[in-house]
Amino acid sequence: MEDMTVDKTALIVGGTGLVGGHCLRLLVQQPAYTKVVALLRRPAPIEDARLSQRIVDFDRLEGADFAGVSDVFCALGTTIAKAGSEEAFYEIDYRYPITIARLAEKAGVKQFVLVSSVGADPRSTSFYLRVKGELEQELSAASFAAVHVFRPSLLLGERGEVRKGEAIGVAAAQTLRFTMKGGLRRYRPIDARTVAGAMVAAALDGRSGRHVYHFDDMEALAKGIGVVQA
Repeated sequence: MEDMTVDKTALIVGGTGLVGGHCLRLLVQQPAYTKVVALLRRPAPIEDARLSQRIVDFDRLEGADFAGVSDVFCALGTTIAKAGSEEAFYEIDYRYPITIARLAEKAGVKQFVLVSSVGADPRSTSFYLRVKGELEQELSAASFAAVHVFRPSLLLGERGEVRKGEAIGVAAAQTLRFTMKGGLRRYRPIDARTVAGAMVAAALDGRSGRHVYHFDDMEALAKGIGVVQA
């Protein structure tokens, strides 16, 4: 476990999304992080003396500064429907995170914390899950002291956008959530703030190695820093 008296700098990408927005707000509340850097397409509606918001072009990330960053939180993600094509989805959910990971690795970042998806598998017949799995696989080969991968199912929370198909799926899953027992528990819908809390808690714990978290793991970690599933 890391010495939490050491000043740490967190860098987050995807800080205006559903999970990323919660993660950003939680990061600036943690005394262990003396600085939080957010790489954003547009400004986030949050102000804090320790927060540095940097508006970037994700197609030109090579110049992004990772100097002094200890932990990277990657909450980038979209859907194929919103992206408009499989190619556009791949750009956002694979190429951007991999570029960020490589830059972070080169800068000596210690921990990489990623939001993935339940069912992620590089051999999946689902394009969505295959891309998520390929990303996880690439990160496993990186030289970070720790890689933390979070695999939520359907996310609960207020979005700034309407995803009709996802909303229908969430409603159905909510109805059936308590019938999801045993190995099916990992498919229960989960509050986005719980995922964010688990991400922050895992990074603060500072365990080395590669770790994958599902529903029960995320609930337990989030509770450790006072974030409780609704």
